[in-house]
Amino acid sequence: MTTVYCARWILPISSAPLLDGAMAISGSEIKAVGARSDLQEQFPAAAVHDFGEAAILPGLINAHSHLELTAMRGFLDAEEGDFFAWLKKLTRTRAERLSMDDLYVSAAWGACEAARAGITCLGDASDAAGQSMRALRDVGLRGTVFQESFGPDPKLVERNLEELRVKIGTLRSSETELVRLGVSPHAPYTVSPAQLGQISRFAIAERLPLMMHAAESVAEDLLIRAGRGPFADGLAQRGIDWHAPGTSTVVYLHSLGLLDAAPLLAHCINVDDADIECLRQTGSSVAHCPKSNAKFGHGRAPLGKFLQSGVAVGLGSDSVASNNTCDILEEARFATLMGRSELSDKGAEGSFPGPDDALHLATLGGARALGYGEQIGELRIGKQADFVAIALTGTHQIPVYDPVSALVFASSARDVLMTVVAGKEIYRDGRILSVDEQQLRMRMNEIAIRIRS
Repeated sequence: MTTVYCARWILPISSAPLLDGAMAISGSEIKAVGARSDLQEQFPAAAVHDFGEAAILPGLINAHSHLELTAMRGFLDAEEGDFFAWLKKLTRTRAERLSMDDLYVSAAWGACEAARAGITCLGDASDAAGQSMRALRDVGLRGTVFQESFGPDPKLVERNLEELRVKIGTLRSSETELVRLGVSPHAPYTVSPAQLGQISRFAIAERLPLMMHAAESVAEDLLIRAGRGPFADGLAQRGIDWHAPGTSTVVYLHSLGLLDAAPLLAHCINVDDADIECLRQTGSSVAHCPKSNAKFGHGRAPLGKFLQSGVAVGLGSDSVASNNTCDILEEARFATLMGRSELSDKGAEGSFPGPDDALHLATLGGARALGYGEQIGELRIGKQADFVAIALTGTHQIPVYDPVSALVFASSARDVLMTVVAGKEIYRDGRILSVDEQQLRMRMNEIAIRIRS
């Protein structure tokens, strides 16, 4: 059965906006995109859904999230001035106060928030990947869940790798057409050099996408370049020898063979021109998380230079434990404004990001960064029917001279009317259609009481 979705604006992303446009879908696939009158003539028997003064565009892509940490929204804010202390409190809370069922509920609530925000696909980093994969399946979202691996002690490499192999072997059966599995050596300060190299080779052999936090903070940069700072002190207190390579994080990872896996690197704040060229040459991509970066005071990633160089870049919310909201439209606006602010610095170079750049990052850019560029990210015949309808009738939006500018500079998750993944509506008319939100809400409140205690 064919269904035609109409709106004042259709935004294909890879081509110009269509005024009074429409899109026809059948099953999980886009069959036609064009003028409303043409599609209604082409598909006279199709069901028609008209959203009026709204924009229909590809589903938004969240290239970097941590859904299982949703229950810690706001809980860690007091520690944000000390990233090392923030990480310690997060790790301790997750281990001591959250059961596996709690982590599922937390991830499912985060997935509901994403669907309500028009996000159809995520790159999710998870220590309990089985729970996040289940949450994405239940809510109906598309995504890659990266099973995290930790282990800074080089003496424990084989044990840690065996644990990862067992987890991956178990989780393989949980993959579906929409939800796939990846691996994530967590960060340069939590995974030893030998383990990083072996995980990269494992990912390549098993054809698993790889994601890693990299070049995120001054503390990390101090560790890699000089063997000093809070991360170095923490390793020393645990009796772990660390020999600083004396390079940038990107050069360090490249020397270990990690970039051979063409990874998705989250953050990439502390990078120079040579690092960016290295990322481009190795086919590595970047998950740009401007709000989380700013909230920690970590600095600004050079978005303009990424765009200028041709590195694949998507937008990430990071966890709501650090960002507090999962809203890619807001992330797109913040990225654009911070990117322009970067150019105001004396001697800064790069392109001047506009609303078209921002919406591309939030859709096709994110799809390419996650390796989904052939399937989603644009409204085009033959692509998967992952799309969203966003109202343009709010007091904060009218008048609308340019729909792209209105979306990027005046809209937010609260303006989303409908979210569709693989042709299936999962959010519409203010409610999630796939799971019991009230039950999840009750459980989230119970978890919060336990965390606070």
